[in-house]
Amino acid sequence: MSLADLRDRAIDAGFAAGWGAVKAVPHPVAARAFRFAGDRAYARDGASVQQLRRNLARVSGLTGPALDDLVRAGLRSYARYWLETFRLPKMDRVEVTARVVQNTVGEEHIDAALARGKGMILALPHMGNWDVAGVYLMTRFDRPFTTVAERLKPASLFDRFVAYRESLGMEVLPLTGGARPASEVLAERLRAGGWVCLVGDRDLSRSGVDVNFFGETAKFPPGPALLAATTGATLLPVGLWFTDDGGWAQHIGAPIEPDPGRLNVRVRQATQLLADAFAAQIAAHPADWHMLQRFWPADFADQPARSLTLVPDIGA
Repeated sequence: MSLADLRDRAIDAGFAAGWGAVKAVPHPVAARAFRFAGDRAYARDGASVQQLRRNLARVSGLTGPALDDLVRAGLRSYARYWLETFRLPKMDRVEVTARVVQNTVGEEHIDAALARGKGMILALPHMGNWDVAGVYLMTRFDRPFTTVAERLKPASLFDRFVAYRESLGMEVLPLTGGARPASEVLAERLRAGGWVCLVGDRDLSRSGVDVNFFGETAKFPPGPALLAATTGATLLPVGLWFTDDGGWAQHIGAPIEPDPGRLNVRVRQATQLLADAFAAQIAAHPADWHMLQRFWPADFADQPARSLTLVPDIGA
């Protein structure tokens, strides 16, 4: 067995243990342990932490000790996401949804999309806990939705994440290697009046749409805007963050509606509007933007290529 195979088995075993053991530990004990893990990652200052620092410096404009505090808070937020990932299957979904509803702004935009009788796309950045947002959506409106997951290595780990999200009630399509192209299935679901949720701030292909994001050119995936333009579905931007009392909050923005015109122009304009909506939410809650990967093209040019993906991306 190769070293790579051993590493893959160790990673998969670690996540399996997380889903098994963390659920059994009392929440205060687990919360302290994950907070300590976030602080330890900050102290070690590895490649992922250094990248987070660069990303947060761009979105916050902070430097020095203030930036240090933000990075530490960001790692604690990221650790909380993982804690909740392992514990969410055993949490009371009605209670979770009620706590989200208390801190939700813009739910009327979902109601309006429902009244239109067409499909709906909820696009969000890597903020807060998107699985909790999914539980809210399905429990509050009694509607399933479809999403897309990036394939991970080892394959067994990808399968675990798919099974986890399917256990919450989501339909999960693989980004690549599925029986049919994910975009084709998503369009089919939307034309039938279904709902689709996509993380839309990280372009995995590096050939996405150029947008102005915090004063610098970045690439966003065209999937959400393209699906909305070709199916007539409502496209809503969403921002997520954690509250200090252990709850969750979200901002559901008004529909993204580009000017009439050629398809490629509409897609570019809608993607920029989506980037603007994401930027507003990230600027307001930077610690809860979990972007530990290279994001701006300038970072890809300045650093050797390496993968820092720790969780399957949801996007198109």
